[in-house]
Amino acid sequence: MKALRIVGWILAGLIVLLLIAITATIGWRPFVGPRARALTDRTFPSTPERLARGEYLTNNLLNCFACHTERDWSKENAPAAEGGLGAGAAVFPLEDLPGAVRPPNITPDKETGAGNWTDDQLARAIREGIGYDGRALFPFMPYENFRYLSDEDLASVIVYLRSLPPVKNVVPKTELIFPVKYLINSAPVPLSGPVAAPDLSTPVKRGDYLVTLGGCRDCHTPQKQGQRMEQLDLAGGFPLKGAWGEVASANITQSPSGIPYYDEQLFLDVIHTGYVKARQLKQIMPWWNYRGLTDDDLKSIFAYLKTVPPVQHRVDNSKPPTPCKVCGFNHGAGDMN
Repeated sequence: MKALRIVGWILAGLIVLLLIAITATIGWRPFVGPRARALTDRTFPSTPERLARGEYLTNNLLNCFACHTERDWSKENAPAAEGGLGAGAAVFPLEDLPGAVRPPNITPDKETGAGNWTDDQLARAIREGIGYDGRALFPFMPYENFRYLSDEDLASVIVYLRSLPPVKNVVPKTELIFPVKYLINSAPVPLSGPVAAPDLSTPVKRGDYLVTLGGCRDCHTPQKQGQRMEQLDLAGGFPLKGAWGEVASANITQSPSGIPYYDEQLFLDVIHTGYVKARQLKQIMPWWNYRGLTDDDLKSIFAYLKTVPPVQHRVDNSKPPTPCKVCGFNHGAGDMN
């Protein structure tokens, strides 16, 4: 009996240690599900102003249709499939993802799209990362950026999405590998209240809002285990391998290894044409969306980028990938850092 009691105490101690370890590390969200606020019955009435603003944001800045539309990524500008705008994609072709990431059909089709989703279900998915069925969305959907989308801009996006022609297209659900399928339950964070209109009083402040929503940091700031390496803010080097080939994001800080030679006109030319003078950008850089931004918005983005602290980090896609001790990835000119 004494031996059984000792074994029991050992097991109890191990259980306590396991509970403490889970609490101190990954937490309990992977097991109990994501945090999610209760849905409301709010709706977003359509107005001409909202429709126009939503079309502008969705098609140009937010890159919604870069993912939620089948595209031929092997071709210049990654052309969209005919008649399938917003109808989802079977698999996004970025390699090294933890499973099959399938952007859903967000057209108003009632059988295969978002036609039966409420406005608040769409709002919660866009800004808080909770799908219409209550699951956590894989953060490839940039809700961590979109949580800064103002309430009025959010309303405009939803009004525009409701105006899309419904497309009947069944897209299977995303299937993530273990343990990522559970770990992502920790990613969504409910909004605690309204999101006010941003301060757009200066080009730099306007550019800050646009860079955040446009997801520039998602590629141009390297990530480890899904977390941005803040010491390399916008310093590039993140490998992006897919149908377009194997490239690394560019350093777009004002460091000598970045883009200090850019002036405002060159920046506009790059986004308008997809060329840095004679050098063509790979289509994974969605300049083909951003080129629809107004020149005022593009100038504001450039004004903000000039304020980002310079980071010395050489990235050169004309050279073969080599190990980089700065970011830890293999990229062109990595061995020169």
